[in-house]
Amino acid sequence: MKKSKFIISFFLLAAVIFTGLKCAGTTNKTDNASSAKIPVTSFLSEEQFNALFPQRNKFYSYTAFVKALKDMGKITVKITRRATSVYQFIRTDKSTGRSTIIRQDEDWNEDWAKKKPDSSYVIDYGNFCSERDLQTDKKELAAFFAHIAHETRHGENGKYNDGLMFIHESNTSLPYISDNDAYPAVAGKKYYGRGPLQISYNGNYGYASDCIFGDKKILLNNPDLVETDSVVAFKTAIYFWMTPQTFKPSAHDVMIGKWQPNAADKAANRTPGFGMTINIVNGQVECNKGESMFSMNDRIGFYQYFLKALGITDANCACSCAKMKYY
Repeated sequence: MKKSKFIISFFLLAAVIFTGLKCAGTTNKTDNASSAKIPVTSFLSEEQFNALFPQRNKFYSYTAFVKALKDMGKITVKITRRATSVYQFIRTDKSTGRSTIIRQDEDWNEDWAKKKPDSSYVIDYGNFCSERDLQTDKKELAAFFAHIAHETRHGENGKYNDGLMFIHESNTSLPYISDNDAYPAVAGKKYYGRGPLQISYNGNYGYASDCIFGDKKILLNNPDLVETDSVVAFKTAIYFWMTPQTFKPSAHDVMIGKWQPNAADKAANRTPGFGMTINIVNGQVECNKGESMFSMNDRIGFYQYFLKALGITDANCACSCAKMKYY
């Protein structure tokens, strides 16, 4: 992920804060019909995965991707907010039914916070590319693959066979540390871009760690896990894809049509479609810059490539974010 991608989210607030139910488009209860979902493995074989990423680093294996899918599929996280910035996160292991409070801010039980209305929603990581019909699930997977391919590409422009090559960004000298009360940086650790979506900044490492492991310290203390454990690497990408950010919906909700723009979004020319996912992933750098922006067009090219490879089309694709104001 390009370096500026998470700056907005983590410099706006000291803690990772999410929008409410209306913006996120998530449900306020766990989907109990998971048995009816179409698993990604039913429409993506190892042979297909390898063909889509022929130059990939062997670190990024189909086996690791599938393991990450299965592990993340067992997790839901309920986000509840009091006042404007007081949060409680409850992580549930669906395989055991056990729920654990993984974050509860210091002011959670203060009278002034309790008097404010609560807002809550649930992120079900098992819905990754599995929440809708087969056509929609494939379209979402094509979008996800487009972003991870672009973020990790190192090869021939325009051939779209060069994804999943970089494990971490080329410049590892920058620490990517921001002030964050909920997820403070650990002395001596660097939080530069790693993994399929090049997760960066201590805030994102800490929150991803909470969701993935139920313990923020695991990735805050050892961010190198994202470049040494391929399953963890894919999990961080799934986390980012499924999790709303400050003011932003999740890319997942955009691709399945759950997110719809509010008045402010419409005024900013934000519309449902692949272009909106570019805005979510790297809008500050690539959006509202005109149609000639190379990185935006490279993502679109990858998206069209993966759509074709998966045997589907996106006839009404709003693929560009050229006139879309970033967050």
